[in-house]
Amino acid sequence: MPVINRIAEFQAEMSAWRRDIHAHPELGFEEQRTADLVAQTLASFGIEVQRGLAQTGVVGTLKGAAGARAIGLRADMDALPMQELNGFEHRSRNDGRMHACGHDGHTAMLLGAAKYLAETRNFAGTVHFIFQPAEEGLGGGRAMVEEGLFERFPVADVYGLHNWPGMPVGQFAIRPGPMMAAADLFEIAIVGHGAHGAMPHLGVDPVVVAAEIVGALQSIVSRTADALEAAVVSVTKIHGGDAFNVIPERVEMAGTVRTFKAELQSQIEHAMRRIAEGVAAAHGCTAEVRYERQFPATVNAPAETELAAAAAAKVVGADKVARDPAPCMGSEDFSFMLHAKPGSYIWMGNGAGEGGCHLHNPRYDFNDEALPLGASYWATLVESLLPKGAS
Repeated sequence: MPVINRIAEFQAEMSAWRRDIHAHPELGFEEQRTADLVAQTLASFGIEVQRGLAQTGVVGTLKGAAGARAIGLRADMDALPMQELNGFEHRSRNDGRMHACGHDGHTAMLLGAAKYLAETRNFAGTVHFIFQPAEEGLGGGRAMVEEGLFERFPVADVYGLHNWPGMPVGQFAIRPGPMMAAADLFEIAIVGHGAHGAMPHLGVDPVVVAAEIVGALQSIVSRTADALEAAVVSVTKIHGGDAFNVIPERVEMAGTVRTFKAELQSQIEHAMRRIAEGVAAAHGCTAEVRYERQFPATVNAPAETELAAAAAAKVVGADKVARDPAPCMGSEDFSFMLHAKPGSYIWMGNGAGEGGCHLHNPRYDFNDEALPLGASYWATLVESLLPKGAS
């Protein structure tokens, strides 16, 4: 693979960082050990380090030759609350914690790029290496932005990267516009009137109402949303009752909504409230609906997408950079940074063989063969966007 030679020379070092992080996973806003490793490693390169943003966030700042332009490169650090089933030596040592999304690899690749750029400084301007906590559902990206990330570390644009299992190592994929979906959470409580299970006529059964609402919610995508627009409404949790012979007073359900456009997001929220409240009222129950917009869609700016694609092509060749991949209905809180600053988010192949399980799988492992490619992409992006000698 055509990676930067110097970066290829310390692949083993990147792998050691990655495996150490994998073996010691930490959940969102608890990444103290990981943040210590990142901060100490950056400092050993001579990079200025700032800590404490969004509790455990780390930002390293590196200046090259004279230049006014600054850019941000972001990697996420947190793990997932799940038990690892791998048996290799660097498996998780923390029960119920696992790096099943590759954030260990993302962190190691950005550290590798920082090491190379600190050695060479073959760029003009400033690079901020942003190591973000709590990407997995807790909104660490939002917290960093709200706590003044771009006021303290001003940038013209910001870039993110995620490994992609199933895509061969040595390939990238990127597109302008929506790359990842918005993620919303909903909770619906149906309140009826409890009764003996053998005497349902004496109560108002919220279980029957909840079942009807689950089915009715499926009509939102098929009959409310434009057929040409992507949307998902999934009920993922439902609970009611404690005994086999008791009709409960209350049933609760929850789930997720995924969209790419804010207008459709609002349309679905309105339809969900109308359906839940209407079905409940028709049966003599009441419905309490909570709808939370967790993460906006991850939307790539056109100009910055072209720059990122060109940098990836320099590393792997233009034919290995897919320019129009289908967007993913998964979400990514890097979206908060892209709402604050123009930029782009790229996928990098993680392979399909051993260690190529899908994301959030208990047997997933980041592919160390991809480390020099990701680090070379980051370094090439910096040298392309901040060229020495540019007027």
